Amino acid sequence: MAEASSRRLALITGASAGIGAAFAAAYARRGFDLALVARRKDRLEALAGRLAAERGVEAFALPADLSCVEPQAPIMAALAARGRHVDVLVNNAGFGIPRDFTDAPWPEQRDFLMSMALAPCALAYAVIPGMVERRWGRIVNVASIAGFAPGVAGNTLYPGVKSLMIKFSQALDAEYRAAGLQVTALCPGSTRTEFAAQAGYSHLLKPSADRFALTPEQVAQTAIRANEAGRLVVIPGWTNRLAVALMRILPEPLVRAAINAGAARYRLPKAD
Repeated sequence: MAEASSRRLALITGASAGIGAAFAAAYARRGFDLALVARRKDRLEALAGRLAAERGVEAFALPADLSCVEPQAPIMAALAARGRHVDVLVNNAGFGIPRDFTDAPWPEQRDFLMSMALAPCALAYAVIPGMVERRWGRIVNVASIAGFAPGVAGNTLYPGVKSLMIKFSQALDAEYRAAGLQVTALCPGSTRTEFAAQAGYSHLLKPSADRFALTPEQVAQTAIRANEAGRLVVIPGWTNRLAVALMRILPEPLVRAAINAGAARYRLPKAD
């Protein structure tokens, strides 16, 4: 334990698959210990065991439901019991609701807000004081290119929450950069993950939609390099950077019409 506790620790939410798992592997290669957070305990433990064996780091699972009122409390308590503190926080956990607002049950919309807005803020609030005291800390908030888009039909809360993650990251950077913290808002576009399958609309995707999609590993590596370089907002992939540039320069009514037309193909009917 003495050797393990001397290494810096990366806490990664949504670590059981996709971009979160890619972040875990990338930080393990850099010699960080890992605290892996998600709901799927079996997947977390399997990933933790594999990375610990391959990279010689300490890696452990912290199964947690981030939709509860104080999601940070059991996570921080578990870390304290191990005598560990957080040096790197990756707020990655998330999901989508590809329906009109009232076509999904309110508990699902509530859990979306708790997991993707409250939980990242609560975890940052819990770890920042220690980072400031040690004069070193890294935070990556996974946003999306949707954070630059106007609101359209379907996934009602998604653009607003992702925009919050961008603005939140900018505010944290302004407040804590001088204290040794580096904060990055990661804004990926289409990525080859289980996201669409979990949201229930993978069957609606055309094969061509995967043409310009990045791998989770590409996204995670881009984010870590940007964070290490002190970059505040990073958009992986030239097609995603082009999409954001167009959203910024074109008239909003035109952007809304175009996004609405595209998003309509992936909107599901009212939940039973």
